[in-house]
Amino acid sequence: MAVLLAALFAADRYLLDGLSPYVRLLIVTSAINALLAASLNLVNGVTGLFSIGHAGFMACGAFLTAGTLAHFGRDGVLPVLWDMAGGLGATLVYTGILAAGGLLAVVASLIVGVPTLRLRGDYLAIATLGFGEIIRVLIVNTEKLGGARGLSVPVRYLVDDRLFPVLSVTILGIIFLYRLVHSNRGLSYFTVREDEVAARSIGISTTRTRIEAFVIGSFFAGVAGAMMGFTQTLVHPDSFQFLRSIEIVVMVVLGGLGSFTGAVSAAVLLTLLLEGLRSTPLQAPEWRLIIYALLLIVMMLFRPQGLLGRWEITSWWRSRRQGGAS
Repeated sequence: MAVLLAALFAADRYLLDGLSPYVRLLIVTSAINALLAASLNLVNGVTGLFSIGHAGFMACGAFLTAGTLAHFGRDGVLPVLWDMAGGLGATLVYTGILAAGGLLAVVASLIVGVPTLRLRGDYLAIATLGFGEIIRVLIVNTEKLGGARGLSVPVRYLVDDRLFPVLSVTILGIIFLYRLVHSNRGLSYFTVREDEVAARSIGISTTRTRIEAFVIGSFFAGVAGAMMGFTQTLVHPDSFQFLRSIEIVVMVVLGGLGSFTGAVSAAVLLTLLLEGLRSTPLQAPEWRLIIYALLLIVMMLFRPQGLLGRWEITSWWRSRRQGGAS
């Protein structure tokens, strides 16, 4: 892992330094969406829940970041910490705020998860959707968070001039989720998804397992939102509407429920597709909903398991090793 981070740091410093700000923004947006899709894949794809309120947890992290930087980032101890020790202070502040954004999303997920995760299917979807909208409405009506105008982030804290902070957090988060799912603990998620009666018969607490997956997925959604707060000059409540939650669900379904490789690939493809439509009338929200619906219809007709099904890139690696061993 240390070698991977060192290689990523060197690539960011020496190979990617000549990229234009526009390309950097595309890479950063794709990385944030990839982490969001991976976190929802744990909930919807691996554990078999149906949550469509993920944007609400993302908003927790985004507005915690924007609020902290807007209210404490101009005077006081935060600017001093940020400039301390040649980058070490900025790293500590950045990591600490990301962790706080994730923990705030955890608190929100426990509030909605404990009473509602005994529900199933449509009922759970409606409950999570409603909670996501409650978070957004609370933000709109909180003047300290900028209300309907949103919050401006001081330019000095934006990290889009370097790709390493966002890419490293995204890669570490996806690796953590993948290794969690493929550990002994992760088997309980699959068991709950496949057959809850069988899971209970072998001693698995289905409710606790569902809440655990929901909380972990929400944590990384909060972290992704916090990263977004560090990369945009304005964090606006409209960025976390129902359409945003639907976008994340579409990424997971397109990639293949249960596949982290598929979720990440679909997140990148959908990000590039939406960027390609930016200069056309199709970028309007009503058109985007139609595009998502068409994508899902085509996918259900011709490849209902998604682009990659449950295939992971590690499956290819293992098959090559086994082929070489035989």
